[in-house]
Amino acid sequence: MTSRRPNIIFVLTDDQGYGDLGCHGNDAIRTPNLDRFHGQCVRFTDYHVGTTCAPTRSGLMTGHFCNSAGVWHTIGGRSLMREDEWTLPTALREAGYRTGHFGKWHLGDAQPFRPHERGFETSIYHGGGGVGNTPDAWGNDYFDDTYFVNGEMQKFKGYCTDVFFREATKFIEDHAAEPFFCYIATNAPHGPHYVEKEYSDMYGDSTPHAERAKFYGMISNIDENFGKLRAKLDELGLTDNTILVFMTDNGTAGGVETDADGFVQEGPGTCNAGMRGQKGSPYEGGHRVPLFIRYPAGNIDGGRDVDALVSYVDFMPTLLDLAGVEVPAERSFHGRSLTGLINGQADEYWANRVTVADTQRIANPAKWRMSCAMKQRWRLLNGKELYDLATDPGQRTDIADKHPDIVSDIRAGYEKWWEIVSEQFDRDIPFVIGATDEAVRLTTHDIRNETAITAWHQVQVRKGQAVSGWWEVDVRKAGRYAFELRRWPEEAGYAIADGIEGDDVEWRRDIIIPERADRHSGGVALDIRWAQLTIQGKNYQAEVDGTKACATIEVDLTEGPDHLFAAFHDRKERTIAPYYIYIRKL
Repeated sequence: MTSRRPNIIFVLTDDQGYGDLGCHGNDAIRTPNLDRFHGQCVRFTDYHVGTTCAPTRSGLMTGHFCNSAGVWHTIGGRSLMREDEWTLPTALREAGYRTGHFGKWHLGDAQPFRPHERGFETSIYHGGGGVGNTPDAWGNDYFDDTYFVNGEMQKFKGYCTDVFFREATKFIEDHAAEPFFCYIATNAPHGPHYVEKEYSDMYGDSTPHAERAKFYGMISNIDENFGKLRAKLDELGLTDNTILVFMTDNGTAGGVETDADGFVQEGPGTCNAGMRGQKGSPYEGGHRVPLFIRYPAGNIDGGRDVDALVSYVDFMPTLLDLAGVEVPAERSFHGRSLTGLINGQADEYWANRVTVADTQRIANPAKWRMSCAMKQRWRLLNGKELYDLATDPGQRTDIADKHPDIVSDIRAGYEKWWEIVSEQFDRDIPFVIGATDEAVRLTTHDIRNETAITAWHQVQVRKGQAVSGWWEVDVRKAGRYAFELRRWPEEAGYAIADGIEGDDVEWRRDIIIPERADRHSGGVALDIRWAQLTIQGKNYQAEVDGTKACATIEVDLTEGPDHLFAAFHDRKERTIAPYYIYIRKL
């Protein structure tokens, strides 16, 4: 084994499920490169994550259950990973690694949550939970988009997945002579399902409808890029000493249709590996995903299965263990390194552990909500339904009444888990104002309220959807600040009262169906009359000049945490939160 620390490349796809791979029995999809990798790596066949994207990502980056890390939703200020979390890229950077991130982040888009503030020295990413979300650059549509490069907007040529792999490859080439951690997090195949026709046309005759063809086409494009990545590692002589990981972030979103009970509607071009449920579901298909690891220099290869029940909170301790990175005494994880299991050394810990996946997606977590508590082959759903996957992998028969002792045992494990994750529920997770001279850009993607209703997508901005709430903030430096309250983002170039007739950005009419045109074209005018700002116990008001880009209110702030409330008011006396707020220190 080489004395140099291993490189780490982590490929994470978005909304691709366990059954969306040829190697997992899908006879319609074409994933030859991932299938070949599957045959050469160690595969964890009972691996569980969150049921939606941001929760999974917070657990992967911290080794802590997502609810504990502050991430139990994808919007509403509940996709912000707590500032005091020790992250995987931070740990690796402290150990001498070069760290790069390319693609989706979804753990915060303003200070102090952005990826280049959480341990990545190079980060090229889109805003929000998907391309076209409110924090994203205005008008992105997957093709020739503008991404953030360490927080600064920059235009890139090409399809999103191709761009992220291309920029990741440049990072790998630049740092081939030193240990690096490269995190490639594609937004594909998350919807909307946009991909060049050469990929979707591959599935015209083998899938039940056009959306499935595009979804599979996006995965085939990922597969093609994954093959190019592996070829580049071979070319650079990096394959043996590189830990290469492939994973998906939750159950499939586009690979199946399910009925109201989560049962898959079977048919050609459909595969869920026999599981019930899909993305967002507490049933198996919502949170059991692929985990493939290959590291030839560490004897992690050969096409072997590990069938122990494991969790996303095991991911960070595993990579640090494989990289030989010592964990400081003051740091701990909710998971445990998988290296013993990889080496065939199972112990009682794995047999006795209860782990949980749940779907909250509300403002404040609720006990037992859409939860799956797991122990070995048993699944306890919502604290009530019990399934034995050894005899009922499709989770069709609830046997809770036949095994009250097992139900009681797993419920006790859930209670211990809830005690851990609920310790910090009452702590705010604030955006930071004044830590640097850089402007802070807040959006209604992260607005807080008791309903978790936000304007999280640019189409909602275009339609003038009224939302209201507050942002949690922490002023780190006292002084005078200008708050620019905007209806449109700065880069769009419109005035507050402007509507948009027709196209205002370029978008792919040959790819995007007419029903989706409102995501990329047009926008209603709002007759906004006055603006309001409340912070640190003071209320400020200003008349709005609709011909200006923003309503600016200057405020003297002292240090400390608070809630920021801002609103526009129109002739209908509606309260409409500014979709964008820029905060600049004067």
